[in-house]
Amino acid sequence: MFDLTGKRALVTGASGGIGREIAKALAAAGARVALSGTRVGALEDTAKEIGADCPILPCNLSNLDEVDRLVPAAEAALGGLDILVNNAGMTRDNLLMRMKDEEWDDVIAVNLTAAFHLTRSVLRGMMKQRHGRIIGISSVSGVMGNPGQGNYAASKAGLIGMNKALAHEVASRGITVNSIAPGFIASAMTDELNDKQRESILSTIPSGRLGTAQEVAGCAVFLASDAAAYITGHTLNVNGGMAMI
Repeated sequence: MFDLTGKRALVTGASGGIGREIAKALAAAGARVALSGTRVGALEDTAKEIGADCPILPCNLSNLDEVDRLVPAAEAALGGLDILVNNAGMTRDNLLMRMKDEEWDDVIAVNLTAAFHLTRSVLRGMMKQRHGRIIGISSVSGVMGNPGQGNYAASKAGLIGMNKALAHEVASRGITVNSIAPGFIASAMTDELNDKQRESILSTIPSGRLGTAQEVAGCAVFLASDAAAYITGHTLNVNGGMAMI
């Protein structure tokens, strides 16, 4: 149903977790996918899982020189881009009154400023071909806030706001711009939670379970497909009911 045959995608943060599953799902739907991240070995493992020609484009998103080279490299490798998934992110948690400037700056740089640069960079090509899909992976923290994550919540809320503004600007050119806001997703990090921590988290989730990276990836495939051509400026909450808006 969600056929992406012939489409060309760039996924950041594709070395693990949600990014890896998004890349795999896009490829399974027929897209050619360029994989970006900082851990080359993990990117190579993802490419092997996909089992197709996946250009590997390492990039440190805290380095704007590297960021500004990423989209041109992906376009050269794939012959253009139809889909950009701004997935990469980082945390530097701390209470706001104790947060150091660098903790704020580092998170904003990777989670928001890099996404701005990458998004701006793909627009010329997408506008020329009058088609494009830009998807930002936000967070439930960006929708409802989370104590100790003022920097992270600000960056993820900023991503949603940026995407909504851009959606207005490019809708007439056949480009959709949407966000996905995952809640608590099962990962290596959540596997390390003790029983009390897990129970505390689950008590905040009406569905009573953690989400999966595959569930987030399925939403990305939908938003990238023609089935979602009339959806733009939207934030798809994938959180088991934590934030019902």
